[in-house]
Amino acid sequence: MSYFQGKTVWLTGASSGIGLAMAEQLASAGAHLILTSRRAEVLEQVRQQLAHPERHQILALDLNQPEHAAAQAQAALGDQVIDILINNAGVSQRSLILDTDLKVYRQLMEIDYFAVIALTKLVLPRMVERRAGHIVTVSSVAGKVGTKLRSGYNGAKFGVIGFMDSLRAEMTSHGLVVTSILPGFINTQVAHNSLTGDGSALGHADPDNAGGISAAECAKRSLAAIAKQKAEVVVGSGVSKLAPWLQRFAPGLVRRMVANR
Repeated sequence: MSYFQGKTVWLTGASSGIGLAMAEQLASAGAHLILTSRRAEVLEQVRQQLAHPERHQILALDLNQPEHAAAQAQAALGDQVIDILINNAGVSQRSLILDTDLKVYRQLMEIDYFAVIALTKLVLPRMVERRAGHIVTVSSVAGKVGTKLRSGYNGAKFGVIGFMDSLRAEMTSHGLVVTSILPGFINTQVAHNSLTGDGSALGHADPDNAGGISAAECAKRSLAAIAKQKAEVVVGSGVSKLAPWLQRFAPGLVRRMVANR
């Protein structure tokens, strides 16, 4: 993937799952990485295991507080050139609307929506000035198709796809590339870390994600799409990959399917 050779890539959610797999593949492709997640000690462990660890830096941020995180990032990065921003950090949900506290909806929006906007706006002026840069956000098939137990997650992911569509429309004239990645079911810890109705973590897998493609395969396909500068790509297999297509051409069928799951 020569597209990434020598480029500085800021990657959020880099300590596990799809983000960790992306970090490993990007480092092997010759990128210079800025690795972000909440815990500095975990990021340092990740950095040390990557190819050419001396090329990479860590930047621990709590994206549950987007404004504060952006201010911290600005102070740490200064005028450093960012070639590619990959907004990958996120949290999912497993709870019924009737059982979900409002604070949980706010937390989902802070991490999955507002943090994307905050970090994007941080790097955007310099990219526009240089007329070069690539903004990537890992959204979800859940940003196209609403399902049970994910109302807040669906809302945030629908919202972030709309934001990215607007960003793409506005940035085309500035020479920037904007890519939305929509994973389907991926075999990661996403279900374990999903928020329940009171905000606590679910703590166990669910059959949907457990039966999905690996994080490494998802990262490989996602990075290939980024390198090709695609606007939007669905990554997955089976029903989760077909769902956005079915939503567009057979919405009634999709409504029946999700109601009966």
